[in-house]
Amino acid sequence: MLVFWKEKLVFLAVPKTGTTALEGALAPRASMVIRDPPELKHSAIYRYRRWLEPFFEKAGRQEMETLAVVRHPVDWLKSWYRYRHRDELAGHPNSTRGLSFDEFVTDYCRAEPPPHALVGSQATFLLDRDGGLGVDHLFRYEELPALMAFIEARLGLRPETKRLNVSPPMELALSAEVEARFRQRRAREFAVWERGTGEDAGAAVTAGLREGRPEDG
Repeated sequence: MLVFWKEKLVFLAVPKTGTTALEGALAPRASMVIRDPPELKHSAIYRYRRWLEPFFEKAGRQEMETLAVVRHPVDWLKSWYRYRHRDELAGHPNSTRGLSFDEFVTDYCRAEPPPHALVGSQATFLLDRDGGLGVDHLFRYEELPALMAFIEARLGLRPETKRLNVSPPMELALSAEVEARFRQRRAREFAVWERGTGEDAGAAVTAGLREGRPEDG
């Protein structure tokens, strides 16, 4: 998580959205960089509002805006699959070795996913406690030029990035049948991605976003 105090902006670190390099490039410019503990580094919006937002308001008597990146749900799961396929996890319950991508996505859609498919949820990260979109500015990973333009306008710089935290390369395909099941059972993931326009999110809510409330964690 990066805090830009003078610009009244907080960049939330959504896991596996391909922003590690960008966060690293922006870190020297930030007023505060939260790397540990992981619960704060990757603080979901509802947790940020509970723990950090009140602190910032008391410290500076100002309201901070939030910024985040969301990745297409299928590509997001591909990133997790690759990450958990690396050599260091071989033989570990979290490893995806020996599983096809179809099997991994199917397990992710279960009511109680097995350890290798317990990777969280972008929707849970970005929705507030009432089920509405909680961040002020949400950009799709697939439209990074729009994000870079926003950062340049807001912070007055255009950061140069290098690829960091790259998962092992591999070609992955998802069958139409499994993707259809994924879209049906995890509709919120796709609804949140659709909201990634970069515009002021405010309290905007769609029917898809109302499909359940995020659990605390």
